[in-house]
Amino acid sequence: MSQFINKKEDIVQEAIDGVIANSGGRLARLDGYPHIRVLVRNDWDKSKVALVSGGGSGHEPAHAGFVGEGMLTAAVCGDVFASPSVDAVLAGILAVTGEAGCVLIVKNYTGDRLNFGLAAERARAFGLKVEMVIVDDDIALPELPQARGVAGTVFVHKIAGALAENGASHEDVTAAAKRVIAGTKTIGMSLDTCTVPGAPKEDRIPDGKAELGLGIHGEAGVEQVDYSSAKDAMAKVVEKLKSEIDLNKEHVALLNNLGGASVLEMSVLSHELAQSEIAGSIKFTVGPAAMVTSLAMRGFSLSLFPANAEDVEALQAATPLAAWPGVNALAQVEVVDLPDGLKPIKPLASDHKETREFLTKCCELLIASEADLNALDAKSGDGDTGSTLAGASRALIKAMDRLPLADHTQLYRAIGQELSETMGGSSGVLLAIMFAAAGDAASSGMTMREALEAGLRRMQEIGGAKLGDRTMVDALDPALTALAEGLPKAAAAARAGANKTAEMLVAKAGRASYINADQLKGHVDPGAEAVARLFEELSV
Repeated sequence: MSQFINKKEDIVQEAIDGVIANSGGRLARLDGYPHIRVLVRNDWDKSKVALVSGGGSGHEPAHAGFVGEGMLTAAVCGDVFASPSVDAVLAGILAVTGEAGCVLIVKNYTGDRLNFGLAAERARAFGLKVEMVIVDDDIALPELPQARGVAGTVFVHKIAGALAENGASHEDVTAAAKRVIAGTKTIGMSLDTCTVPGAPKEDRIPDGKAELGLGIHGEAGVEQVDYSSAKDAMAKVVEKLKSEIDLNKEHVALLNNLGGASVLEMSVLSHELAQSEIAGSIKFTVGPAAMVTSLAMRGFSLSLFPANAEDVEALQAATPLAAWPGVNALAQVEVVDLPDGLKPIKPLASDHKETREFLTKCCELLIASEADLNALDAKSGDGDTGSTLAGASRALIKAMDRLPLADHTQLYRAIGQELSETMGGSSGVLLAIMFAAAGDAASSGMTMREALEAGLRRMQEIGGAKLGDRTMVDALDPALTALAEGLPKAAAAARAGANKTAEMLVAKAGRASYINADQLKGHVDPGAEAVARLFEELSV
């Protein structure tokens, strides 16, 4: 797998300098590259309690992204997934610690405990007041005497950081950090493994499975579970967490992207969290955002902390750091009425057995063709034509009882309105235009064929597609023309028109217009294929 790196040996140093270069002058690094890689606040005067954290790289924005006003004072960076050295940690402590003392925030991994612990002992020998707190929020292995430290560490960074920024004592900052650690519970899930720079990717998670209870260093999860949906994934994570928390308390939830999940996916997971069985115990949320990642692992973790009023105030305290996504109250989805003129006027529903059967037959064919049309579209587009048409068909079947089936003039318009609301992409808009125009034409006394032809012309005027442009028009236009001679003739014309698109090496409309001739040759346009299948089914 290709990655945007230069040499794997230089990745950490170059990434640190990238963070500093984009900090607006807020950050600096200690000398001593490449053995000592420590980022420090440029505005630090040692008058307050210093907070130092760190560990292996690959968890960005942790830890460098959290160095700044209201959070960390320094971050000590090791190689990817490897603890920094004792000398590096000690350098960080000495650089930022004054009479107020220092608190080391360490995730519970052996290398980090040992290196940060020994550095703390050496710093104390210099006469410095240094305390180390160990984050162990992972609940994946409840019987493990020393649980791992994962994304819940961010709660400690922010709450302890706000207290230290406001001048709290060393004892109070330490006590608060320990209290947050004791209350925080986290578990993660991933659909794929991460890729360590310069190393081959481990493919241990098969399709249809997810790994539950994994750490942040690419290590295997506690178990592989069946995966079917975001709802199912969130339910499995919540099931593990709910036995570890007091559901009668109000919690802050931290939804963390492990690095490879898209923003869209994380928003869906956020929706599922708000619908989950523990939603009533969640008052505030942090994220969804990438905070403690595992390189580009396609997964997420959920952390819960029973915050009191002072904790919430600390979480809401201002900080200039972009890596901190902020904390927000969990709110209900508010739905606002459409502006006047946009709310659709629904026609009076009416039933007509033959029309219902006809529409249902059309919809069922498109639903059955979903996979075939998607596969065809993948060769010349984005692979969703089948899903788009099938989704609209399912919506139309669901809406059947509220359609004016006995009034074809109003039915065309109602179908157009339904497609504009339920069918995505440009095809939904174009078909909505066609049926709306067909309704207008039918109201003037045109036959069904004439009305549909009028709708097609209006769709072409607005959409710009013509015969020979390699779109559904290449099947629909000849089919409607031949419909005057009966459905079998229309079906034959539609099939001939669709097949002809396979030899059209230039598409002049739609997504296929971006595809080169070699990729188009021999592949029927999926929209035209859908039209041909529809007429063929109706002619039987």
